[in-house]
Amino acid sequence: MSAEATNPDARPELRRRGRSRLDLRRLGRAALLGPAPRDRLPDAISHVAEAHRAHYPDADLGVLRRAYVLAESSHRGQMRKSGEPYITHPLAVTLILAELGAETTTLTASLLHDTVEDTDVTLDQVREEFGDEVRFIVDGVTKVEKIDYGAAAEPETFRKMLVATGNDVRVMSIKLADRLHNMRTLGVMRPEKQARIAKVTRDVLIPLAERLGVQALKTELEDLVFAILHPEEYEHTRALIAAHAGEADPLPAVAESVRGVLREAGIPAEVHIRPRHFVSVHRISRKRGELRGSDFGRLLVLVGENADCYGVLGELHTCFTPVVSEFKDFIAVPKFNLYQSLHTAVATPDGEVAEVIVRTRQMHRVAEAGVVALGNPYAVAESGAAGESDEERTDPTRPGWLSRLLDWQQSAPDADTFWSSLRAELAQDREITVFRADGGGRLGLPAGATCIDAAYAQHGEAAHGCIGARVNGRLTSLASPLADGDTVQLLLAQDASSGPAPDWLDHARTPAARIAISSWLRSHPDGARTDQAAPRAPLSVVGARGKGGNAVADLPDAPVRLAGCCTPVPPDDVAGFVVRGGAVTVHRVECPAVAQMRSLGRTSVAVHWKATADCRVTLVAESFGRPHLLADLTEAISREGADIVSATVEPPNEQRVRHRYTLQLPDATVLPALMRAMRDVPGVYDVGRA
Repeated sequence: MSAEATNPDARPELRRRGRSRLDLRRLGRAALLGPAPRDRLPDAISHVAEAHRAHYPDADLGVLRRAYVLAESSHRGQMRKSGEPYITHPLAVTLILAELGAETTTLTASLLHDTVEDTDVTLDQVREEFGDEVRFIVDGVTKVEKIDYGAAAEPETFRKMLVATGNDVRVMSIKLADRLHNMRTLGVMRPEKQARIAKVTRDVLIPLAERLGVQALKTELEDLVFAILHPEEYEHTRALIAAHAGEADPLPAVAESVRGVLREAGIPAEVHIRPRHFVSVHRISRKRGELRGSDFGRLLVLVGENADCYGVLGELHTCFTPVVSEFKDFIAVPKFNLYQSLHTAVATPDGEVAEVIVRTRQMHRVAEAGVVALGNPYAVAESGAAGESDEERTDPTRPGWLSRLLDWQQSAPDADTFWSSLRAELAQDREITVFRADGGGRLGLPAGATCIDAAYAQHGEAAHGCIGARVNGRLTSLASPLADGDTVQLLLAQDASSGPAPDWLDHARTPAARIAISSWLRSHPDGARTDQAAPRAPLSVVGARGKGGNAVADLPDAPVRLAGCCTPVPPDDVAGFVVRGGAVTVHRVECPAVAQMRSLGRTSVAVHWKATADCRVTLVAESFGRPHLLADLTEAISREGADIVSATVEPPNEQRVRHRYTLQLPDATVLPALMRAMRDVPGVYDVGRA
């Protein structure tokens, strides 16, 4: 990635506390002197070697020396706009990754990440010298040629990079570190170019850093983008932080109180004060208005074991007053970017409120470095099960959002669609999980996703024929939003030529669904599904009606009739009520009309069934629309020996048809078999009592 000019003294307040920076002038001088003799490491990468050995004491630094020698000789003579030798850029990117704990292969590829793009080094040379893994990573971060793609070069570069990330997440780790160093050294560029790069960073790279859990890079990128795109708000926030620096900070006293509580409880823990970064302070100030002294930082409690996290939480909530609304358990329910911690807030006796984060040291490492902290996730663990193959290993770096992205990007018809869809996908900052009703697994979807999104996630282009869904067992429309933990059954039409309605685009939230729907509508301009503009009158077939069937009321000479709303049959539990004219109407006891009759004070009458077996029942059939459906249903009813007293067929709605039949049965015992026979009719997906 061709880095731009540097200004190492620009915005010193944005630098992360405790993080060393490369002295680019010193490195520039070291680079100009050329590589060191073979028996020692070049001075220019001593920072990298020191940071790497802090995480991997036994790491072989020989490969880093060879990578540096190749990078330095290849970039020799190239200068950044600041006047520094170009080699200072890959060195700075590599140091960022080394501090995060990246393993040797990542650092090797990082040193070489611009060689293929900006020098005469080829990918074949990289493979011969450093192997296939390094070659793949370097290729993944290499830009596509602008001469070939024109204005689409940037979107196509990101598409290529994301596809490579699907196979090796270390590609994106290097890209994020590369962008961070370029953002740090953006000061001498024209303001309009600074703004363009900052917007892409905000819309694409910061969300990717969040999803990969690399908070150390994400927070600094946020601050750098904030300073460029919102200079006035940035200056206001900087002034707030500067003013706070001259005031008494209540957090050290709270931290000492927490240390004392944990010592008395016998829980070994470290308690640190974590200053908020600029964007975090800005968000808090917008949320709360006037800031308290404790709003400029949080307490971080580090422990050894998961159980200790909950022990700390219990002590905090016992010895201080907890702010219940601030409690979140990301250990039991981790975020989709590997993040785990307990979040809470407590109030001290003197009224100070402090936010507290509790995590283990391993959780802290993952929270800061995300996937970088996993080392090489593709290496077979020495302690793994015997016979474990590459195909059997679980890849922790292939979360649901990345799988979804890789699926839909293939269908994006052009670079603009891919670019806009990518930004929309990354704008979703929360995920939900829904379960398939057939037991076929789960679907990961962005928050706010609807049944339409679930249909395309499960069925791909076959979802064009989706006509409805059941969510948690209840029939619902395709536009219905889904909640975390819902169970979804998607209903597909039998007609293969079915297609989506144009208004599906109003309810689709995932790029996969929107791209598929738009593609179908473009290819079928005259074949889009249309709903009925106005309901048509239902088709009704009415036969002779019986009255009371085999129900008998304990009221002499009173006429008896079965209620049409619930059509009871033996052996249903029933209740009778006297209505106008002295007749007794019989309902099933669970019918809503029973409660209504009782509330109106209607006289209740005991009802029992005659010994005769014939009865009347009303059934409702839900089906997909298709030719000859009514004929097939009536034939199935006839085969079971039932007589149709009346039938009503409602007009199709989104290719779904609702049938209502009142049937005279020779025996109530045939009802289950009759309902099964109706469900077996092709196109019928549900049959139930009215």
